[in-house]
Amino acid sequence: MKNINNSIVISAALVSVLVGGIHGPAWAEETAEQPAAGEKPAAPTALTTPPLTGPLTGNPNPISFDAGPLGPVYLTGIVSGLGLWQNNPFPGDQRSLASLSNGQFIFQKTDGLLQYYVQAGAYTIPALGTPYFNTPKATGDFFSALPVANLKLAPTDALSIQGGKLPTLIGAEYTFTFQNMNIERGLLWNQEPAVSRGAQLNYSVDPLAFSFSWNDGFYSNRFTWLTGSLAYTLNKENTFTIAAGGNFAHSTKVTTTTPFNLTTATPLFQNNETILNVIYTYNSAPWTITPYFQYTNVPGNSSPPFNTFSSASTYGGAILANYSFPDDSPLPGFSLPLRFEYISSTGSLASGAPSLIYGPGSSAWSITLTPTYQYGIYFARAEFSHVGTSSTTPGFALGPTFGNTTQTRFLFETGVLF
Repeated sequence: MKNINNSIVISAALVSVLVGGIHGPAWAEETAEQPAAGEKPAAPTALTTPPLTGPLTGNPNPISFDAGPLGPVYLTGIVSGLGLWQNNPFPGDQRSLASLSNGQFIFQKTDGLLQYYVQAGAYTIPALGTPYFNTPKATGDFFSALPVANLKLAPTDALSIQGGKLPTLIGAEYTFTFQNMNIERGLLWNQEPAVSRGAQLNYSVDPLAFSFSWNDGFYSNRFTWLTGSLAYTLNKENTFTIAAGGNFAHSTKVTTTTPFNLTTATPLFQNNETILNVIYTYNSAPWTITPYFQYTNVPGNSSPPFNTFSSASTYGGAILANYSFPDDSPLPGFSLPLRFEYISSTGSLASGAPSLIYGPGSSAWSITLTPTYQYGIYFARAEFSHVGTSSTTPGFALGPTFGNTTQTRFLFETGVLF
């Protein structure tokens, strides 16, 4: 398991990696003078944290106040709810439901030598082809009611060090619904860490931005992961990124009992993988287009609880695209995000390979369309998604008996980004 500014989608966060990292907070560098005692700090034109891939945008005039020894603080947040209908629900899932998708508040200090970021509240993390967790269960089973919180020491504009609960450097999608083009996370995201505890070094020298992190991977509380990212900004429209990481010592931490180990913070097999992303982003209004490639490998391990006798890999690709209608068009405020994905895995039951998707050697594809409308701080969006699979293993696939090969969902989400 996971860009309000120049380069929306993953690359923008990577370009700003000097202050945050890919999935991690890309802290805004403020240039305003410090306010006098008792005065509210001047609000920035837009905070870059939490990063948003678009088409949703944050409040350009966030609440700000002087917190004394804590310095100038900005308060933002998201309150949203969603409705969902699906066929072939997993055991324990409902065919239709309604849920709070986000009730989160964010406090941050974005300038000076010592900075901080605190994101607190409730959330859901819907993902394609996996069971849906309601808000209390998702908040409790994933990253708690304090999913992201870290301190940052920034001695220069180019160099910073962070520590705490950090968004991962891996992947082209963020963790929470409001941060992404689509409501649901994708199939490739299911192979990626989302939030990790650890430390991160960020350094930037134009046109390169670099981050390196020592962390606990899939929230395992075993600090055996190393991840890094390198972004090259060719110009304001084009960015290339390489992100990679892996577990340098097998961890037995596991918090799931489902057959495919993809629905909680620490899946056994994925937490022991090596992963590589190659990402390109084109961003020039009204288009944002991000194709990316992903490779993972999980080594064989015959020792319990792994009980696998051969390695397995996944190969996947995705295209994330968004068209935002201009202000002078007949549909100002409307956007059309679209995502295509394909992922396949190696190995077989006979060889004792781990199941990384829907059984050893299985593959899957998806399409997701999310028409979106935003007016000021208010937004509404609908979503259609479909997942198809092949070469699945009974007991590892979709549906109430883990034997179905497709799943279709319709969602609607609305809320306020303040």
